[in-house]
Amino acid sequence: MDPYVLKTLNGERRARRAAIVVTDLGDGRDRVVGEGDAVAGDLGAAIARAFRTGASGMVEAEGRSFFLNVHLPQPRLVVIGAVHISQALAPMARIAGFPLEIIDPRTAFASGERFPDVELSAEWPEDVLREHPLDRYAALAAVTHDPKIDDYPLKAALDAGCFYVGALGSRKTHARRVERLLAMGATPEQIERINAPIGLAIGAANPAEIAVAVLAQVIAAFRSRGLAGITKGEAA
Repeated sequence: MDPYVLKTLNGERRARRAAIVVTDLGDGRDRVVGEGDAVAGDLGAAIARAFRTGASGMVEAEGRSFFLNVHLPQPRLVVIGAVHISQALAPMARIAGFPLEIIDPRTAFASGERFPDVELSAEWPEDVLREHPLDRYAALAAVTHDPKIDDYPLKAALDAGCFYVGALGSRKTHARRVERLLAMGATPEQIERINAPIGLAIGAANPAEIAVAVLAQVIAAFRSRGLAGITKGEAA
């Protein structure tokens, strides 16, 4: 690989930005395309599809053959709240390739006994996220039902452009949440991105079923990045 291309790729990876190394198989030349970069025609469509799927491979476009080597950041699933839903969600998310992080300042809930083998922070979200900021490859699910804990990370997720933002609660609860977020400086367009009630509408009736609904919605959001019409649900 050309040293300049490698340097560019490594810079994108360090910054947790998605990139594809596009190799023209006719002349062997490489270039790095970042997510959101404008590429016209069939090649542009193939690159956009590769960013969504994460799958590398050969494509034909404009009468030429290209190899697309896809580099996506490891997605983060940050859950605010060490609750029963989180306990069910942790092993499911790990299997699906979304390592889960739990933040909850309530030490009675955020304990290693309740969450073995899970990255757990028994601190206030603002302190944790200041050290480990959210980004476009993070998903955030707020499930404490406590505005003092949930509101700050929700606003941080909206500001960071997280690919998924979800919040537990009824429509009435969410209406009050919207008022608070607007007072914190969130825009109506940002708030529209919140999946609330959280999870796909599968009729979930217990914590484990809500966890399934949430994880399905996270996966749908991740695989449809850049597309309109992500399904919103009403699991809780």
